[in-house]
Amino acid sequence: MRSNHAPATPAGESSIVAVVSNRLPFSAERRHGELTLTRSPGGLVAALDPVLKRLGGVWAGWPGVAQEDIEAAGGLAPPQEEGVCYRPVPLSAREVTQYYGGFANRTLWPLLHTFVGRARIDAATWRVYERVNERFAGAVAEEARRGALVWVHDYHLLLVPHALRRQVPDARLAFFLHVPFPAADVFRVLPWSRNLLRGMLASDLVGFQIPAYADQFLACAERLLGCEVDRPAGIVRFEGREVSVQAHPISVDVEAIEQLAGVAGRRARDNRVAEILGVDRLDYTKGLHERLLALERFLERYPAYHERVQFTQILVPSREHVADYRQLKREIDETVGRINGRFSEAGWTPIRYFVRSLPHEDLVPLYRQADVALVTPLRDGMNLVAKEYVVAQLENDGVVVLSEMAGAAEELQEALVVNPFDVDAVAEALHRALSMPEDERKARMSALRDRVRANDVHVWVDRFLEAAAGAARHAQASTASPTEAIIRRLAPWLAQRSTVVLFLDYDGTLTPLQARPQDARLGDATRQALEQALRTPQVDVVVVSGRSLADLKEMVGVPGLTLVGNHGFEIEGPGISYRHPGAERFLAALAAAARDLAALDAEGAWVEHKGITITYHLRAVSSGIREKAQRRAEKVFRKHKLRVLSGHDAVEGRPPVDWHKGHAALLVVGRRHGVQWPARVRALYVGDDATDEDAFRSLRGMGRSICVSPVTPAAGTAADFRLPDPDAVVQLIRWLASGAFAR
Repeated sequence: MRSNHAPATPAGESSIVAVVSNRLPFSAERRHGELTLTRSPGGLVAALDPVLKRLGGVWAGWPGVAQEDIEAAGGLAPPQEEGVCYRPVPLSAREVTQYYGGFANRTLWPLLHTFVGRARIDAATWRVYERVNERFAGAVAEEARRGALVWVHDYHLLLVPHALRRQVPDARLAFFLHVPFPAADVFRVLPWSRNLLRGMLASDLVGFQIPAYADQFLACAERLLGCEVDRPAGIVRFEGREVSVQAHPISVDVEAIEQLAGVAGRRARDNRVAEILGVDRLDYTKGLHERLLALERFLERYPAYHERVQFTQILVPSREHVADYRQLKREIDETVGRINGRFSEAGWTPIRYFVRSLPHEDLVPLYRQADVALVTPLRDGMNLVAKEYVVAQLENDGVVVLSEMAGAAEELQEALVVNPFDVDAVAEALHRALSMPEDERKARMSALRDRVRANDVHVWVDRFLEAAAGAARHAQASTASPTEAIIRRLAPWLAQRSTVVLFLDYDGTLTPLQARPQDARLGDATRQALEQALRTPQVDVVVVSGRSLADLKEMVGVPGLTLVGNHGFEIEGPGISYRHPGAERFLAALAAAARDLAALDAEGAWVEHKGITITYHLRAVSSGIREKAQRRAEKVFRKHKLRVLSGHDAVEGRPPVDWHKGHAALLVVGRRHGVQWPARVRALYVGDDATDEDAFRSLRGMGRSICVSPVTPAAGTAADFRLPDPDAVVQLIRWLASGAFAR
């Protein structure tokens, strides 16, 4: 039953929808040197296209063929329909292999389905996945700026919301995951699990098939990111925003299936061989081998059904180039052959086995004809075969044997629900389905059909879009200031100790970054906040910088603070004076590097020799030559066997010893509060660049850290939290200086 109403669109809110999915709703095939486009079948395409045409919008996705093939064929132009723009996202053959075949399908697919042993962990495919997700985000960034609701689909594009949020901070974003979402202990196996969670949480609404998957996502946000989670409300507070997490079970195109079923008709049930039907894509998640073993057990236990039952398995080919799938196909072939060889009699073979993809025009008649649908995946996000079968039973006369591991089992409660791993239970469910009295069959199926018909795919689309619009409004209305959001998170943790050691980077953290470092002077408000913190007994303030200690003293100008200069090689403060003992033997190399850098001819670059370290500043160098100037500076530092580190438009050379801001922070807190300091004080580090990441990592598990950046850095961060700018840092210092956390 199709919903004819448009999703509500409040005044002043754009009604444009931009859909982002791995594939466009077309399939490209190369025939005789030319590329042709054919419409992709499926209820999702049938449901989304009318919405896009009605509201106006864009559908961005990969056209299904490598960019090299498109160029060789002279290009590819997707059809442009009234109200809808189809925007191809180009992928090279290598990207198709590594992003799609690699990280998406050999890493995420098995992990999300809880097949941990099958997941391939590969940093190279991860990097390609990141890059491709950025490209998909770029394809709809302009629509997001125009106020479109951007709806991102599925596991191929988990990072797209975050990439879009960086480009368009006030974008309206929704994400829907079509596959399962695993428990935290499974998801954390992936080294980049936290990056993916942040990617999804950049949305206003994160949608899942069933409540169980949403609950597991909430648990991951809480356990892996430390987010504040309101489970009853389905809310995650992330980076000052409230993200809605909801279940929206997808469905099928009821009207289209019923029309096909009506044309097909159905043979009389009496005195004929009972039909059992399975329809699956070739995949290890579908439980095909276990299903065949259950059928074999059924034939063993109930010989009276020999010659009275026929099982038809439609197997849709998938990923035939992957060795694991070829092996799975061989196992299925062999099992079918063995069972047929064991039980076949003259004129009767128990299993009919077809390896092909069938259009709905051919598949729906099989649904209507079948007495039993055997739908037993080992894990499935939803499984629409079960719902399609239900809709096709116009006489309310079939029975569904359904895996409890499929999302559909949440809705289709009148099905015979089984554990697909329990071969005996599935065999018994088959017997029950085939021997079920007519009144029970009709009662169960009528209830199933009513529910699916009332919640078809068109209703699903409308409800999701309404929920997404509402979530976007809620996120905007409930957004707390970044500092308030972090204070709420830090307060319970800080309250467990009487003192906090507060480490603060200087440039970019206490002051905005300046083209000339000498211009990065403390503002009056920042100086007053530091002075107030210095007078608070519960706060021990340490300023950490890549500047020389002498320069840092002059720039800060607040007596009584502990100062850490030259990335930790120099430390001075109440009760502590330190100079790294390994730095002295590299002074000659540093001086020689400074001379060589001064001889470079990059206009706008300049050398800052800080005694123990050197910085080659590039901020005033024109963008056209900056990268080349950076490479030349790095070469100079390597020539003199110095450690090289690139930061904000600068290249630094330092003694090649294992020492950085993180080591210095641990030295300060240990000297000041003893080796057992984690049991006595809290350590909080606030910084903005790559050199501070060392401290973030060093304090992980013992302290907390905050990255100062307008958006989460593209390369990620080891920090626990993020603040957008130095003004937000000042607000945090004032709150700490008030001592409120210790009350």
